[in-house]
Amino acid sequence: MTLQQLRYVIEVARSRSISKAAQQLFISQPSLSNAIKELENELGITIFSRTNKGIVITPEGSEFLGYARQVMEQTDLLKNRYTNATQSPQQHFSVSAQHYAFAVSAFVKLLRDYNRDEYEFTLRETRTYEIIDDVKKLRSEIGILYLNDFNRQVICKFLREGNLIFHDLFEAKPHVFISSTNPLAIQESVSLDDLNPYPYLSFEQGDYNSFYFSEEILSTVSRPKNIRVSDRATLFNLLKGLNGYTISTGVICYDINDDDIVALPLKVDERIAVGYITHKNVTNSPLATMYINYLKETIADELTVL
Repeated sequence: MTLQQLRYVIEVARSRSISKAAQQLFISQPSLSNAIKELENELGITIFSRTNKGIVITPEGSEFLGYARQVMEQTDLLKNRYTNATQSPQQHFSVSAQHYAFAVSAFVKLLRDYNRDEYEFTLRETRTYEIIDDVKKLRSEIGILYLNDFNRQVICKFLREGNLIFHDLFEAKPHVFISSTNPLAIQESVSLDDLNPYPYLSFEQGDYNSFYFSEEILSTVSRPKNIRVSDRATLFNLLKGLNGYTISTGVICYDINDDDIVALPLKVDERIAVGYITHKNVTNSPLATMYINYLKETIADELTVL
């Protein structure tokens, strides 16, 4: 197995076509096909399934690509670091998180403090399973998610299998986010019955749309009006436009969000343990340590408001 073969596989996956990938790589299509076939034979797996409609990545191919991308990213880091030793290397840092404003706020503080001419940072607000997978496959150094009595056993099983560790950040009582113009906004707290007439907004989880991977607690409760979204901006717009609601920790971070959204305690006997995950076999980088400190600082500031 060679780095060249890894580059070939990554480009075919990106192009979804042998012929297009061959053009991008400036090699002949038969040479590319043979190189990938040799790699598949060597590893004993099928990376791509060839169909009349083109290339399809197999499940084992998807897993292999995760590792291949890591190898190529590390190779690029080595080149950047040592090709010209007189220049400071471009720093890389990546975080994957559920849709928490405090994760964004801490990320902003990190970048302001870092203040370098060159860097490549990534913040992925994404699905629960993908957060776990990102940290497991080293695409992200930090992952942010929650545990509660309902999902703890299942999520912790995935963490153990991925050699991941969960670190507590804070424990919160459930709150609902609603528009400041929602009729319920004048109340000190709300019940599930109070919320029944309003649309319930939640983040969709893709292929892993299990109750255990839900970003919101009480995911098994039946509701008459349900809307699933994929990003926080859309969710907040629908909260305001449709008088909808969602369930979260109550930490809003008004430094990056406007005051059109309010958090009200939800009358349920539940607790949410929010934390970050890291890989067991990887030591935190200085940037990861800085980010974790900013997370704790941001959360402490916001919890004093609740």
